[in-house]
Amino acid sequence: MIEFGSRAPRRFDRPGRAWLSAAVLTMAMCSVALADEANMRDRAPARNARSAPLTLAQAAGPAAPSEPNTLRKLIGEALDHSPEIAAASHEKDAAGHRVSAAGALDDPMVEAGLISVPIESWRLNREDMTMKMLGISQRLPYPGKRGLREAVAARDAESVALGYRETVNRVVRDVKVAYYDLALADRSIEIVERNKQLVAQLLQIAEGRYSVGQGAQADLLKVQTQLAKMDEELLRMRRERRSMEADLERLVGRRGEIAPVRVAMPGLAPARLSIDELGEAALRDRPQLLGLKTLVDKNQKALDLAPRDYYPDFDLRLQYGQRDKMPDGAPRSDLISLTLAINLPVWRKQKIEPKIAEAQAMREQAISMLQAQQNELVAKLRQQVAIAEQSRESAKLYETGILPQARLALESALAAYRVNRVDFPMLFDSQMTVLNYEVNHAGAVVAFNKALAEIDQLTGRSVDQAR
Repeated sequence: MIEFGSRAPRRFDRPGRAWLSAAVLTMAMCSVALADEANMRDRAPARNARSAPLTLAQAAGPAAPSEPNTLRKLIGEALDHSPEIAAASHEKDAAGHRVSAAGALDDPMVEAGLISVPIESWRLNREDMTMKMLGISQRLPYPGKRGLREAVAARDAESVALGYRETVNRVVRDVKVAYYDLALADRSIEIVERNKQLVAQLLQIAEGRYSVGQGAQADLLKVQTQLAKMDEELLRMRRERRSMEADLERLVGRRGEIAPVRVAMPGLAPARLSIDELGEAALRDRPQLLGLKTLVDKNQKALDLAPRDYYPDFDLRLQYGQRDKMPDGAPRSDLISLTLAINLPVWRKQKIEPKIAEAQAMREQAISMLQAQQNELVAKLRQQVAIAEQSRESAKLYETGILPQARLALESALAAYRVNRVDFPMLFDSQMTVLNYEVNHAGAVVAFNKALAEIDQLTGRSVDQAR
């Protein structure tokens, strides 16, 4: 809440009531006109919110197709240019390419050499067993190993793909939140600037009354102090807005000098906030949970693969031996060899059983992580639904009750001040109360939309719907 104002009770009594009445009447007419303008501006977001939404958060977003930086356009820009999304996409592609490689055979081995060469003569035609050999070998895993290795890699690729979807949803959520924060900053600046004009009018009245001895010097000082505080507040708001704008540009992947981001204040669009329905959707569609379920399947496949190391692999070798002619010119027949070699998995306790225990522990870890994330998801969903409902009711209360009553109280204070039934501090406090309520109303609207953005991510709503 923005707090303004301080009290100063001292007054002076001198003639000049005719001038005072005219000045007060002028101020009252300006204030009423500006209050009507504020009413129209507060109702404008509700008209903008009648667009047909695709997600809960965008249901409350502005429908302004003519604006150069609508929420939908910024989300599309983030999907196309965000480095974080691009990195997740490349990781997904890399994981997909590992699937076929995991189930492929090892590269065959080619060998060449000389067999049984006598070291006394180093002649290749002296001995019958001397030959030039050319061979090829291929390792063949035990049946079932290749399929399980490919299945493990496929589950891993699926988990990475779901992680990509989660990254996209998170970036979209961040863009929405940054957009709404920037909209609140613009709305707050607008409200403070508009009320600053009214405070400037109050300063003119205070100066006029003080000049004719009808007002208090404390009233004049109070208004001057308030104007200085408003200027300082505007400087802070504009500085924070530049920071928010830079953060939004970073999220959408912008670089260099680009036109400033213009945003529109969201409204309060209808949104169904059933905990049961949203919880079911989250457990069914949230990419993070689906990725953890896939991780459980991957570790289960790894657990099925680990005991296969008890069985040997095979090395199949084919060799061709070419022999030279005998010293007398008689030919020798060439030879062919076919051999099969297997490894002996004898180091079971030191090698195989620890791998099985590791796979079992990894599977249990994935199951525990899934349960923990499900519990955390339901808790966060309840929190965000509570925030959304409370913010929506608070915003409606400001729209239908608090703000209209505060504006009526201000008009009543103006009328009473005109006939000297209300002192200046009460009139000034009424104006500051309207200012604070307007800022609180904008904050409640933005909090509602930010909660919907969080719900969209928690429930795993499709990014295609966000475009």
